[in-house]
Amino acid sequence: MTPPPPQPQPPGPDPAADSAADPCPGPGPLVVLFGATAGALGPDLGSDETDLILLVWQTVEPRRRQVVWKGGIRAAGELQSWGAQWLTGFPCRPQVGTLHKSLVRAEAAALSPQCCEASGLSADSLARAEPLDKVLQQFSQLVSAEVALLGGGPYMLCTDGQQLLRQVLHPEASRKNLVLPDTFFSFYDLRREFHKQHPSICPTKDLTVATMAQDLGLETDATEDDFGVWEVKTMVAIILHLLEGPDGQLFSKPEVVKQKYETGPCSKADMVDSETVIRARGLPWQSSDQDVARFFKGLNIARGGVALCLNAQGRRNGEALVRFVDSEQRDLALQRHKHHMGVRYIEVYKATGEEFVKIAGGTSLEVVRFLSREDQVVLRLRGLPFSAGPADVLAFLGPECPVTGGADGLLFVRHSDGRPTGDAFALFACEELAQAALRRHKGMLGKRYIELFRSTAAEVQQVLNRYASSPLLPTLTAPLLPIPFPLVAGTGRDCVRLRGLPYTATIEDILSFLGEIAADIRPHGVHMVLNQQGRPSGDAFIQMTSAERALAAAQRCHKKVMKERYVEVVPCSTEEMSRVLMGGTLGRSGMSPPPCKLPCLSPPTYATFQATPALIPTETAALYPSSALLPATRVPATPAPVAYYPGPATQLYMNYTAYYPSPPVSPTTVGYLTTPPATLASAPTSVLSQPGALIRMQGIPYTAGMKDLLSVFQAYQLAPDDYTSLMPVGDPPRTVLQAPKEWVCL
Repeated sequence: MTPPPPQPQPPGPDPAADSAADPCPGPGPLVVLFGATAGALGPDLGSDETDLILLVWQTVEPRRRQVVWKGGIRAAGELQSWGAQWLTGFPCRPQVGTLHKSLVRAEAAALSPQCCEASGLSADSLARAEPLDKVLQQFSQLVSAEVALLGGGPYMLCTDGQQLLRQVLHPEASRKNLVLPDTFFSFYDLRREFHKQHPSICPTKDLTVATMAQDLGLETDATEDDFGVWEVKTMVAIILHLLEGPDGQLFSKPEVVKQKYETGPCSKADMVDSETVIRARGLPWQSSDQDVARFFKGLNIARGGVALCLNAQGRRNGEALVRFVDSEQRDLALQRHKHHMGVRYIEVYKATGEEFVKIAGGTSLEVVRFLSREDQVVLRLRGLPFSAGPADVLAFLGPECPVTGGADGLLFVRHSDGRPTGDAFALFACEELAQAALRRHKGMLGKRYIELFRSTAAEVQQVLNRYASSPLLPTLTAPLLPIPFPLVAGTGRDCVRLRGLPYTATIEDILSFLGEIAADIRPHGVHMVLNQQGRPSGDAFIQMTSAERALAAAQRCHKKVMKERYVEVVPCSTEEMSRVLMGGTLGRSGMSPPPCKLPCLSPPTYATFQATPALIPTETAALYPSSALLPATRVPATPAPVAYYPGPATQLYMNYTAYYPSPPVSPTTVGYLTTPPATLASAPTSVLSQPGALIRMQGIPYTAGMKDLLSVFQAYQLAPDDYTSLMPVGDPPRTVLQAPKEWVCL
C-alpha cells in the first residue's frame, strides 16, 4: 500500500512527538496481580507467616494509541516509517494480554482448611511446582515480553489491597534471602483507586473485588471456578471501567515500598502520632535496628523510627519501639504478632507516641550534630579507659576501618559532671567498614578489652539521656495511692489465688468468672498482681468473707476456662497474699519471702534506735579509733509507718499495681505509703523497735553456718543474747538441713 502524499500539518498535537504531547494520557501498562498463601486468605493474608503458593496475573495496556488516517489504522509507533502527517483522530483502545497462573512450591506442604476449600489445591500438586525464585524469574520474563508486544514502556503492578506485596512477598523474600526486582517496590492499590472515584460507598479496608464490581454494576462470570482467575478478570474489568470516568487522577500516584531503612535523630519536641507506634518484645539481645527493619520488611518505617530499649544498666532488654509512616502501616505491623526472627517469635503490641519520644528523643545539640550525617552505620564502644581520647580510639580501630570525619565521627559519653563513662559511639560510612570494625570486638586498648556492638540513633539518645538525667522509665507505670483500709493479717485460708489468668483479663472478667461466688468477695478484695514493668502477671488474689467461701470458690472454679485459658483457683491465707503483694512468691513448694522481708525495712529511711552500753574493755577500745565503735546513745525516732501494699485504683475490688518483682531487680523504687494508725497500734512490735544495733547481711552462701557468721564479727561486740541474735529474716520454719538466704544480726 502506498502512503498518501504529504499534506500540510493540521493544527493540534503531533502524535509522532514525545510523550509530553500524548493524546491518550493515563497510566502505562498495568500488571494485575493476585496471590494466595497456604494459610489465611482475604484481609488476614500473610498474618500467619505461611508461604506463597499461587500467583495469577494479566497485563493491561489502558492507553494503547492508534492513529486513523485515510489508509486505515496504524499504531502510533509506525507514523515515522509511513511518514503520515494528515490525521483524522486519536482513538485509544485498551489492550489486554494473556492471563497466566503459576503454582509456587512452599517449604511447608501443609495447607490450611480454608485454603484447601477455596483453592482446591493439594500438597501433591504444590510439590511439583517451582520454587519462589524460579516463579518470580518466569513472571518477569513473561510480563516484559507481553508489555513489549502491547506497546512497551515501564509497567506497574496493581493488586487488591496491600497484603500481597507488603505482608507476603516482601517478608518471604527477606526470609529466603531473595532479591526482588524493582517493579515489586511500587504498585497501585485497586481499593484506593476505587475509593478516589467512589469515596462515599465504604471505607477502603472494607472493600473487596466482589463489592467493587457490584457497586459498579459490572457483570461477572459466575461460572468461573478456577481459583484466582475470577479475581483477576474482575479486577481488569474494574480498572477499565474506572479509566472510562472523567477523573484524571486515577493511577497517578503509586504506593511505594521502602527498600532501605533510614536512620536519623528524634527530638523531645517532636509530636509523634500514637496511631503509628508499636512495641516489639522478645528481640534477640544482639539484634540491631536493621534487624528490626528486616523483620518488618515490606512496611514503611519512618526515618529514625526504630528505638531499641535499654534497661537500667544501659543494656538492651529485648524490646523496641517502632514508628511507621502512617496508621495503615502500623495496623499491618500488628498482624505480625508472634512472627519469627530466626528461632524466636516476636510479640507486637500497640504503643504511644509519648513512649517513643521518651525512648528515642533527645535535647543534646551534640547528639544532633553527631547524627546529622545520613546513611551512616553507628557502632557502640564499651569499656574504654577513662583516659582514652579520640586519638586512642582511632588508633585502636586502625586504618583499615576509618571513622567518618575522624575525631568528629566519635561521640564520648560523659556523666553530667563531665566524668567519662567508658562508652563511645563511632560512625562508619558503609556496612563493610562497620564489619571490619566489629572484628576488633574484645580487642585490647591498654590493659582493657573493648566491646563493640551495633547501635542506633535512638540508643545514642538513650545512653546520653541516662547519664545526663534521671532514669528514663519509672519502675511502675501508675502512681500509688493511699489505701483507706488495712489488710488484717491471719493464717486462716480465707483468700483464693487465681493463677494463669489471660493478660487481658479485667476485674469484670474475674467477677464473671466467679459467678455467684462473687457476692462473697470482701469490698476492695480483688488484688491484680502486675510485674515490674506494670503489665499483668497472670495472677490475682481475692479476699473472701470466710474460709468456707474461699474453699467453695476453689472447688467450683478450679481449672474453669476464661478466654480459652483454664485458671487455677487455690485457697491461701491473708499472710501468703500479703507476702506476694510485697514482692515474694508463692509456689507449690511453699512461700519464698520478698526481697524486703521485714515491713519496717520497706521505707527508704530507717528508724534509729537506742543502743546498748558498750561492753568492750577500755584497754581494747583504745586500740580502735572512735569512729569504729558504736556511739553510746542514739536519739530514738518514731518508726516509719508500715504499708503492706499500694493503694487502690478507681475500679471496685482492685488494688492497682501490686508489686510483683522480677529478678534481679529489688523493689527499692516502690513508694510504700502510710497505713492507718489503728493498724500500727494493733500490729506486733517489730524487731527493729527493740533496743540494739542492727545490720543486715545479704548474699550469704546457703552452706554458711553460725560459726561462719560469727567469724565475720570477731572484732565487734554482739548483743548479750549471743547466738540467738542471729535470726533468719521472715522465712517460714525450716529444718536443720535448710539454711536461710538472709540473716539479721542484733
